[in-house]
Amino acid sequence: MAETNGHMRFFPYEEPYDNQREAMDRIYNAFARGQDVLFEGACGTGKTLSSLAPALEYAREEDKTVVITTNVHQQMRQFVAEAREITQEESIRAVVFRGKGSMCHIDVGFEECQVLRDNTYEVVDAERDLRELEQRQQELLEAGQEGDDRAMDARSAVMDELDSVQETVESLEDQNTCEYYYNNLAGDNDEFYSWLYDDVRTPDDIYDFAEEQMLCGYELLKDGMEGVDLVVCNYHHLLDPMIREQFFRWLGRDPEDVIAIFDEAHNIEGTAREHASRTLTENTLDSALDELQDSDDARAEPAYNVIAAFRRALEETYEDAFGFGDREKVGDNWEDVSISNDDKRDDLTLNFLQQYTGKGIDTELDLAVHLGKELDDRYEEAYKNGEATTRQECQTLQAANFVQSFMAEGTELGQYPVVAVRRDEATDQVYGRAELYTCIPREVTADLFGEVYATVLMSATLRPFDVLSDVLGLEDPVSIAYGLQFPEENRRTFAVESPALFSSERGNPETQDAIAGVLRDAVEFTAGNTLLFFPSYAEAERYYDRLNREFGSRDATLYRDEPGTSVEDLRQRFVTDENAALFTSLWGTLAEGVSFDGDDARTVVVVGVPYPHLSDRMEAVQEAYDRTFADRSGRDSGWEYAVEIPTIRKTRQALGRVIRSPEDFGVRVLVDKRYTQLGERKMRKYSVRETFPPEERAEMIDIGPEKLKFAMLNFFTDRGAWDGSPPTP
Repeated sequence: MAETNGHMRFFPYEEPYDNQREAMDRIYNAFARGQDVLFEGACGTGKTLSSLAPALEYAREEDKTVVITTNVHQQMRQFVAEAREITQEESIRAVVFRGKGSMCHIDVGFEECQVLRDNTYEVVDAERDLRELEQRQQELLEAGQEGDDRAMDARSAVMDELDSVQETVESLEDQNTCEYYYNNLAGDNDEFYSWLYDDVRTPDDIYDFAEEQMLCGYELLKDGMEGVDLVVCNYHHLLDPMIREQFFRWLGRDPEDVIAIFDEAHNIEGTAREHASRTLTENTLDSALDELQDSDDARAEPAYNVIAAFRRALEETYEDAFGFGDREKVGDNWEDVSISNDDKRDDLTLNFLQQYTGKGIDTELDLAVHLGKELDDRYEEAYKNGEATTRQECQTLQAANFVQSFMAEGTELGQYPVVAVRRDEATDQVYGRAELYTCIPREVTADLFGEVYATVLMSATLRPFDVLSDVLGLEDPVSIAYGLQFPEENRRTFAVESPALFSSERGNPETQDAIAGVLRDAVEFTAGNTLLFFPSYAEAERYYDRLNREFGSRDATLYRDEPGTSVEDLRQRFVTDENAALFTSLWGTLAEGVSFDGDDARTVVVVGVPYPHLSDRMEAVQEAYDRTFADRSGRDSGWEYAVEIPTIRKTRQALGRVIRSPEDFGVRVLVDKRYTQLGERKMRKYSVRETFPPEERAEMIDIGPEKLKFAMLNFFTDRGAWDGSPPTP
C-alpha cells in the first residue's frame, strides 16, 4: 500500500524509485513557490507520476485543477491508466477530454453545432415555459371552480401568455435542432454523471454510453467538468488561445487556478507554431469571389476587386516559381515554393501590389470585412430558422481577414509569408495556398505560461534547458534531469567512425558502400529485430533496396516505412517477426511516442545527422531566432536553436525506442563520424557530440566500422540472446 502522507497518497504503487521521490519533492516545492518546472527523464524514470502526484496534492490543498496534456495518443492511454490506478488509492474526479469533431453523433462542424445548440436550447426553454404556464392555468382553474374570482382573472392573463408561448413553440419547430442535445436538456442526467465519475472514462467510453441513451456526451462532459481534480486532454485545448479560454470556462476555473502538465514537451515548439500560423487556399478565394458576385450589396464590388487581385497574385507567384517540369512533380501534399527575394517584401506581396488597382487596399479590405461579417450573420440566421440545412461559412470574411493580416503583419519579426502548392486528387489540378507562418513559438506559449498558476514540461529530450526556456518564454523555471535508471551493463551505445553523411555525400558510391556495410553488420549481428532511422524516406528507401538485395539469401526480413501507409500495421508485422529490420525516416511517426519493448526491437540505428530540409521556411526561423536570441548566446543562435538542437532531440528520441524496462537490453548505434570524439577533434563546427547531455556522451563508445559486428556479437552473446548459434563474423 502506498504512503498516505502528503503527495504520496496519490502515488498508487508500493514504493517510488529514488529519483521519483526526489522529483516529487522538488516539483511540489516549485509549486509552493509558483514556479514552472522543466523535467527531463529517460524512459523508466516515472515522469508521469512524479509530476501528477505533487500536482494533485498541491491542487487539493490550494483548490486548483490539474490539466495533463499530450499530443501523442499512446501517452493519452497511459494517462488514463495512471489516473485509474490513482483512484484505487485516493478518490479523485478525473475526466478525459477530446475535441468535439470525434465525439459528435451527427457529424456537424463547429459553426453548425453552435447554431443547433442555441436553437435546441430555445425550443427546450419555450417548452418548459409552456409546461409551467399550463400547470399554472390548471391550478388557477381549479381555484376558480372553487369560487375564487381573482383566480379566474389571473387565469385569463395566464391563458393569453400561454397562447403566445404556444405560438413561439410552433414557430421554433421549423428550426434546425439536435435531438441528442435536446435529450440532454429535457432529461435527468444524474445516471450519466454517476457513471462518469465511477471510474476514469475515455472519450470512446463516453461516446458509446451517450449513443445508447441518445445523449450528446460531449456537451454533458463540458457541463460536468466543473469541480474535477484532473483533466486529460490534447495540446490544442491549451495552446489555442480561443479554445483555452472556453476550456477554462468549462472547468469553472480562472487560469491562475490551473496547474498544467505537458508531456512530450519537446513538441510544444512545433505545435505552437502550427496553432499560430494562418492559411488561405486558392479554393477559398474562388469561393469568396463567387459569393461576392452573387451579392447586390454596394460593398461587393470593391471587396471583389481587392480579393481578386490577391487571387491573381497568388497564382502568378507560384506559377513564376515553377521551373521546367516542376508543375508535373507536384503531389497531393502541400509543398512550399520559394517566394523570398532581396527586396523588403516577398514575391506574393509584391505581385499583389502590382496586380491591385483601386481606391486603396486598406479601404477595400475594410469594406470586404464588414460585408463578410454581415453575410456570416445572415448565414447563421438562415440555418437557425431552418431556411438552410447546413450552416454556411462566409468565404469572403475568411479571405478578407487573412489578406488584412498578411499585409499588416507580413514584415513583423517572427512572421514569415509562405506560398505552397498541391495537386487536387479529384481534378488533378494544381492550386495554391498563402500562409503567414509564425517562427517564434513563445508568441503563443509565453501568454499561456504567464496565465496559469504553474506548469510542468516533461520529456525524455528537453535539454538544453536554457534554450527551451528562451524559445517558449519561460521565466526562471526549476530544471530537473534524470538519465536512464536501468543497469548500464544492459546497453551499449556505439558511435561509428563512418563517413559523415552530408547531403552532398549521399550520392557518393564510396560513402554508400561504407554505410551499407555498417548497416548490414548491425542487422546481421543483432539478436532480434533492428530499427533503422534515416535523414529522409528517400535515404531509407536507398539502403532498404540495397540491403534487400544483399540479404536475399539470408534469414532476415526487411520492412520499409513510407508516407501514406499504415504505420501501426507495419509496426505490428515488424514486432511479430523474430529477425527483421525496419527502415524509416527519423522525421516519421515511429521515431517517438511508439514503444518497442523487449523482443520488439533489440538494436536501434540512427544513420547520419538527420537535419531537416533547410527550406526558406526553416531559414526564416533561423533568422528570427538569430535576431531574437543573439544577445543570449555567443554561438550561432539561429542554427543552434532552430536546427541542431531540435535535430539532436529527435535523434535522442529515436535512440529511446529500445531499452524500455530494467530487464530489457539492447544496442544503440550512431552511424556518422560527427557523433564521435574523433569527429569532435577534426570536424569542429560540424561535430554534434557536444549537443548531447554529458551522461549520454559518456556512454558513447567510438568504434571503427569494421569492428561494430564484433562488439555487437560479444554484447548479445554475453546476454545469452542468440536463438541457436550466433552468426560468424
